[in-house]
Amino acid sequence: MQESDGHKALLPGRRIRARGAESNATGRFERHVVEAADDGWDMAEEERLVATEVRVERPRSALSFNKSPDIPFDRSINPYRGCEHGCIYCFARPSHAYLNLSPALDFETKLIARPGIGAVLERELRAKSYKVATVAIGTNTDPYQPCERDHRVMREVVEVLAAFNHPLAITTKGTLIERDLDLLAPMAAKGLLRVGVSVTTLDAGLSRSMEPRAASPARRLEVIRRLAEAGVTVRVMVAPVVPGLTDHEMEPILEAAAAAGAKGASWIMLRLPLEVAPLFRDWVAARQGGRAGKIMARVRESRGGKDYDAEWGKRMRGEGIWSELIAQRFRLAVARYGLATELPALRCDLFAPPPRAGDQLALF
Repeated sequence: MQESDGHKALLPGRRIRARGAESNATGRFERHVVEAADDGWDMAEEERLVATEVRVERPRSALSFNKSPDIPFDRSINPYRGCEHGCIYCFARPSHAYLNLSPALDFETKLIARPGIGAVLERELRAKSYKVATVAIGTNTDPYQPCERDHRVMREVVEVLAAFNHPLAITTKGTLIERDLDLLAPMAAKGLLRVGVSVTTLDAGLSRSMEPRAASPARRLEVIRRLAEAGVTVRVMVAPVVPGLTDHEMEPILEAAAAAGAKGASWIMLRLPLEVAPLFRDWVAARQGGRAGKIMARVRESRGGKDYDAEWGKRMRGEGIWSELIAQRFRLAVARYGLATELPALRCDLFAPPPRAGDQLALF
C-alpha cells in the first residue's frame, strides 16, 4: 500500500485524532520505503488510535553549539526530541530522520525524553573552560509540550540554570511554563530570563487544524499575561507567518499581545525545509480547499519561486514583495503598539557555580 509520493500509508482503520500530519513519510536517510500491509486481523478499538509514545534517552551532553549567522545565540538545549504539538509547519520535523523515524506522524507521536540532562548540564557548566552566554531552549522542539507534565525534563534544566545564575531565553507555545514560575520569576528579577511566546493565528479553528495539540491562541495570550504579571519580559513571536493564510493577522496578534503585557515582538516567515514541504502541501490541499493554490503561490513568491530557500539571510524572512510588505507592516505595528524589536541583553556577570557538598570554602 505505498503511496506515489513516498509516504508510508497507514493501515485501514487507523484513527488519527488531533495530529498535524496524516501520513508517515519515510525519512530521507532510509534506504527502503516501509509499506503498511493489512494482515487480515481486526485491531482492537484502542489499537486503532495513533497514540503518543515517549521513549527515554540517557543524554551524554546537554549543550549544543552552533555558528549560524541567522540566529542571535550560539548554544541551546533540547530536553525532548520530537514534539506532540504536531504543528504541520514545524521546521524541526526533519531532525527526526536522524533517529530513523519519520518526520511526519512519528515526529509528533514517537517522542524522546532526556531525563538526567540536568546532571549532565551541571557538569558542563562547571568545566573550567566554560564561557557563559545566553542559552536558548525551545528553538528546535517545545520544552513545555504535554509530556513535560510527566517527565519534567525542562524542570531539571531550569533548576540547574537558576542555581548557576545562568542567562536563559525560552521559546514556547506551552502552558506548562506557568508551573515553573517559582524558578523563572526570580531569574527574571535578576535580569537572567526572557520568554518568547509563539502566536501564529488568533483563529481558534485554524490553530486547531494547523497546531492540533498546542494551546489555543486565547490561552497563549493568557500565558503572556501571567508571565508579564510575574515580572518576566515576554516577546510575542508572530511565527511562522504563512503568506496567503495568516499574514493578515499580523496587526491583530501584535495588538492582543501588547494588551496582554508583551514588551517585545518578532516575526519569521514560514520555513519548509526538506520533508516539511510535502507535508505542508498535503495539509493545505486537504484543509484549505480552494485556497490551497493561492497559499502555495504566495509561499513560492516569497521564496524565489521555490517552496523554500535555505540561504543565509533569507531563510527567516524570505524575499520579494510579500516579504517586504510583511516587514513594513510589522515595523509600523510594533511602533503603534509600543513593542520593542530589540530587548536588553541578559546578564552574564552573575554566573557562578554553586558550592557543592565537600567543596573547600574561600577564607574571604
